[in-house]
Amino acid sequence: MSMKKLLSPIVIALFVIGGFTAYLYLPATENAKPRQRPAPPVTIEIAAMQALPITVDALGTAVANESITITAQETDTISALQFEDGDQVTAGQVLVELNAIEEQARVKELIISLKEAKRQLRRISELAQENAASVQLLDEQQARVDSLRAQLQVTKSQVADRQIVAPFSGVLGVRAVSIGALVRPGDTITTLDDLSKIKVDFSIPEEHLPSVTNNLAVSATTVAYPDQQFQGKISNIASRIDPITRAVQVRAIIDNPALLLRPGMLLKVEVEKRMLQSIMVTESALVPIQDKQYVYRINDEQVAEQVAVEIGERRPGKVAILSGLNTGDRVIIEGTIRVKDGMKVAPQSLTLAAAEN
Repeated sequence: MSMKKLLSPIVIALFVIGGFTAYLYLPATENAKPRQRPAPPVTIEIAAMQALPITVDALGTAVANESITITAQETDTISALQFEDGDQVTAGQVLVELNAIEEQARVKELIISLKEAKRQLRRISELAQENAASVQLLDEQQARVDSLRAQLQVTKSQVADRQIVAPFSGVLGVRAVSIGALVRPGDTITTLDDLSKIKVDFSIPEEHLPSVTNNLAVSATTVAYPDQQFQGKISNIASRIDPITRAVQVRAIIDNPALLLRPGMLLKVEVEKRMLQSIMVTESALVPIQDKQYVYRINDEQVAEQVAVEIGERRPGKVAILSGLNTGDRVIIEGTIRVKDGMKVAPQSLTLAAAEN
């Protein structure tokens, strides 16, 4: 066999494959180092003590501070209207004038008669002092003067009844009458609402009764103004609990200087029962395992430690930690899916758990 045949391409290929296989299975040398996985990047925050309000949520209905329907007290025709739809009026402002020509004429007649009766009383009194008039005549004239005074007062009252005034300041509703219309007692002329303050009536379960008292702060929102909160205080708690719903009726007062809230609105009410201080972390830091909750805490060597925690009240995006963490602990809030207990990590950013209030 010649040397050329020994160095054929097949033989050369076999030598190359064998050498490569031997290289793969050679034992590692003393200087060789195993490959290490890079530390996974994570986002962390510092656990901080925050104010945690304990609240009760309820749905309530807005009611005007004062609300009445303006009606007539006498049957007569309307001679003048002193308001327009939706006007803001003050207490005592004249709104409607009814026809009072007859009563006004009667007032003038009684004023003249009273003036003459007083003149006669003075004359008889002078004569009585000179014994030229009897005491009986003097008493009769005095009685006539008193009678005319009473009649004048009644007639002036009748004239006043034909002027309908606002009993308190507020906002008028839609005008339901026109000049010349005949109105009777009980006929609706318009409505009047005091909107400077709004009463909110709502119910809470009886279990919250011990912790809800007068003057507790409440906040309310409505779909009409979803980005605005209205602040108020509880003014009254009903003395009875509904035996069917087992709930107690509560009333709160909310200042309404801009007149944004209107009677009949549906309000979402939040009652602040008490204020606690608790360690808060971002909710994404929680790692649920079976029926327990854990977080990854970062030590000074940038190593993640899996810590069991007890959680409390939740808020949007936040959760209270009752035990397991201390103020100032660094907690992973993003990237927990790539982390295991005892693994070195590479924090990419740092945030401070900030209180909402």
